[in-house]
Amino acid sequence: MNGHEGCVLGQQAGAKFPELVAAQAALESGWGEHVSGKNNYFGIKGSPGTVVTTREVYGGKEVMIEAEFKDFKDELECVQYLVDRWYKDYRGYEGVNRASDRDEAALLLLKEGAIRTISDAIVSAKEKLNGPIAVNHSTPIPTELLISTRVRKSPFWHLSHEAGCWRATIYNRIYHPRGYVKPEDGGAMVEYDALVNRVTMWNVAVERQIRVKGPDAEAFTDFVITRDATKIEPGNGKYAILCNDKGGILNDPVLLRLSEDEFWFSISDSDLLLWLQGVNVAKKYDVIIDEIDVCPLQIQGPLSEDLMAKLAGEELREVPYYGLMETKIGGADCVISQTGFTGEKGYEIYVRDAHENAELVWNGVLEAGEEFGLMVIAPAHHRRIAAGILSWGQDLDHETSPFQVNLAYQVPRNKTADYIGKEELEKQRAVIDAGDAPFKMKMVGITLGGKEITDYAPDFWLVADTDGKDVGYITSPWWSPELETNIALAWVPWNMSEVGTKLQVRLPDEYSENSGEPVSAEVVDVPFRESVNPNKREVQKEKGLDYAD
Repeated sequence: MNGHEGCVLGQQAGAKFPELVAAQAALESGWGEHVSGKNNYFGIKGSPGTVVTTREVYGGKEVMIEAEFKDFKDELECVQYLVDRWYKDYRGYEGVNRASDRDEAALLLLKEGAIRTISDAIVSAKEKLNGPIAVNHSTPIPTELLISTRVRKSPFWHLSHEAGCWRATIYNRIYHPRGYVKPEDGGAMVEYDALVNRVTMWNVAVERQIRVKGPDAEAFTDFVITRDATKIEPGNGKYAILCNDKGGILNDPVLLRLSEDEFWFSISDSDLLLWLQGVNVAKKYDVIIDEIDVCPLQIQGPLSEDLMAKLAGEELREVPYYGLMETKIGGADCVISQTGFTGEKGYEIYVRDAHENAELVWNGVLEAGEEFGLMVIAPAHHRRIAAGILSWGQDLDHETSPFQVNLAYQVPRNKTADYIGKEELEKQRAVIDAGDAPFKMKMVGITLGGKEITDYAPDFWLVADTDGKDVGYITSPWWSPELETNIALAWVPWNMSEVGTKLQVRLPDEYSENSGEPVSAEVVDVPFRESVNPNKREVQKEKGLDYAD
């Protein structure tokens, strides 16, 4: 039993809070790894059953005893038994399903001792090697972000606040601005308008820069990424992925090659520095692996080229997609790349010696950008969703294969050199080439009904088939003004991933057309709208070629 299955079975059994069924199964049996009796996922004692040795606490002391745990004919019978007990008098208190909300139900479980913390009850699980499974894992909580010395403040942090930043998250252990225009003033959609019609600046110093430098820099980089690092010329970059030995994606950085012997990994949210250093403990490549004082800003939008040319000179216009340029802005040394997180025209300014030069570059961009209507905004996840750009930790993680998330082009068929995860990924590709599916789940794009979703979703919302059976969940939803519909990236069963497949989505009441009723949805092609700079997969697909070649 995994998290998704636990939720589905809980719903079938009539549980008011099916995610609590899944959570308790996780805690009691480790998702079925340690069942007590036959199909017994909750440590329910009873007869007829299976006698096992178990640890119990009596008088404050742990003792080992033999106990009989009830056997069930199947998983549903076990879940049904649990839910029926919840509705009745479960171990001496009013049933869980009588609680008014999930948190109250979790408190009841806490009192009873079925869970250790409330978080244990409301946090869902991840389906092993088949994509992350997380369903309704949080509820809106009136809390504020504590600013402390435990989390790093970027050199742009105070500048973001001067620009109006009012909310933030933590990314790569750095405070990350996530909103400048408040909801009462139009919120994120005002920022979206600036991005798609003018030009914007983002504080993305959270994209920490991990440098690999030395005589073996190319060989080391080629070993840790899936694509061929030898084909990346100095002065250029590439989008890349790094996988573990199971083929799970550890990170998907923008990889910059500054010179023959120097690469920068502009990383997404994870401790990639530690991974790279750990790999080299055994491999002993002649390289230095460290984090450098370089912090990026993104300049994104249709007027970004004009702004950047004003800052860096007309030669900036000759920089190709993923090309690099060394320049000065405000007197500070910078590296510019034509890259971004939007699908719009855009650039990234990598500020060298950022803690000394942050204000010089930031203020220089603001001054130059005034004539273009520049706005400082948060990373535009609404636009990256439309472009089909993935967010590590939200859409994918270390248990996700590239073949599940439209990143097959990152696994070349013709790379002869070995790399971490190669053996497993080639096995997965062979299964797919043979016409089978090595995974239960796949990420797709969907359009869906409901009211306009114009802010970040706090939960992963369930996706159901046309019969109402829950089969997957949404990771990244938003309203698309251009398409005049809600769009989303979602995990669905592999056999429901074809374009045109009809689905349903269970939205929260604030976005539902009718409270408690799912809205219609349909699997569509990704990207949802054309990108200014299409990626390799899109280009090769347009040519009718296998994008892994």
